Amino acid sequence: MKEVIFKELQETIYTETLDNGLKVVILPKRGYSKTFVTFTTKYGSIDRTFKPHGKNEFITVPDGIAHFLEHKMFEKEDGDVFQKFSLNGASANAYTTFGRTAYLFSATNKIKENTEVLLDFVQDPYFTKQTVDKEKGIIAQEITMYDDQPDWRLYFGTIENLYENHPVKIDIAGTVESIQDITAEHLYTCYETFYHPSNMLLFIVGAVNPEEMMAFVKENQSKKSFDQPEAIERQFPTESKAVAIPDRTLTMDVSKPKLNIGMKCTATALQGQDLLETELSANLVLDSLFGRTSPFYEKAYEEGFIDESFSYEFSLEDGYGFAMIGSDTEEPEKLEKLIQQTIKEAKENWPVKEEDLERMRRKKIGQFMRSLNSIEFIANQYTRYEFNEMNLFNVVPTLEKLSMEKLKQAFSTFSDDSSYSIFKVLPPVDAQ
Repeated sequence: MKEVIFKELQETIYTETLDNGLKVVILPKRGYSKTFVTFTTKYGSIDRTFKPHGKNEFITVPDGIAHFLEHKMFEKEDGDVFQKFSLNGASANAYTTFGRTAYLFSATNKIKENTEVLLDFVQDPYFTKQTVDKEKGIIAQEITMYDDQPDWRLYFGTIENLYENHPVKIDIAGTVESIQDITAEHLYTCYETFYHPSNMLLFIVGAVNPEEMMAFVKENQSKKSFDQPEAIERQFPTESKAVAIPDRTLTMDVSKPKLNIGMKCTATALQGQDLLETELSANLVLDSLFGRTSPFYEKAYEEGFIDESFSYEFSLEDGYGFAMIGSDTEEPEKLEKLIQQTIKEAKENWPVKEEDLERMRRKKIGQFMRSLNSIEFIANQYTRYEFNEMNLFNVVPTLEKLSMEKLKQAFSTFSDDSSYSIFKVLPPVDAQ
């Protein structure tokens, strides 16, 4: 077991890669009564075209299958796994993103028992035609529910505008039509390909003894047999730098128009420290241009272009990335113009000064340090960083070293004129 000490953060993590390929990371937290455990596979909604385990040809599976598989993992021949966690006093959950699927629980006692339940149910798939067909109706209702949520449609509508071919444009849950094609055989194929221990990470944070927990996990895994690991081959379509749809409007039952501007990022082949620096730099640029102390925010708020719903974000992963800025607004055209003007002026006359960078840097470090008080934050973020060859605990030293040149470089990856797309959700004409 390897011990890694982060002196500045006063944190020590313990890691070991087991014989079956499973990476286990343990972060003991003194003074905490709760423990949070995640068991995550590097498999998400975008992984739709791949070579199945033991096969030589690529296949494409129905959209939404990673999310469907997550749902089905909790149902076993002898009942529902949630009941087992509940009897042990644990709260369990799971989620699917574009690039990973996580199963998790939090508890204040019976940590080993709950960890055993987590490991055992994720590593013991059970799918039948009957249970799969039953789930289709449940997930179809979930999809329909999200289709009726304007903010969800705004978010995914913007991504659909940005990407022409990449599967990130497809809703994580798929469509009502696509999930009808999912079979038990599909689920087993995806499971056998992506749920091998070598493609997964177990992260334990909280009131635990690292030596005892590592020994417990190793004992659990030693009782199980797995195929030899294979390198997973995924395939993604080519994607141009330009957006697919520059402007689109959707009419829904909303009281106030909603505007989102998406900007497609061109730096989508980054991993490790390069990705971390670009991600942090882009977020600092957005803070400078659109944060609450920015000239943009002051003008937009005073003139009533934005309200408390105003937000911005930057997301960057292997293969795709984008910035989004938006708000509920009575003046979507004026807000759109002001956002674009702010970006244009920043390109022509760089607005960030050294003192601005230092102030934003300190603010970001403070926010990050406070977030480390949440074991839920640590557990959910650590794995995402690990899968991208980054380390969550390198955020502070990276922030401390970011240069102005790095901020300019990050800004240039999403500020090209051809990267813009506008998506609006408007009330019906008779409601305006």
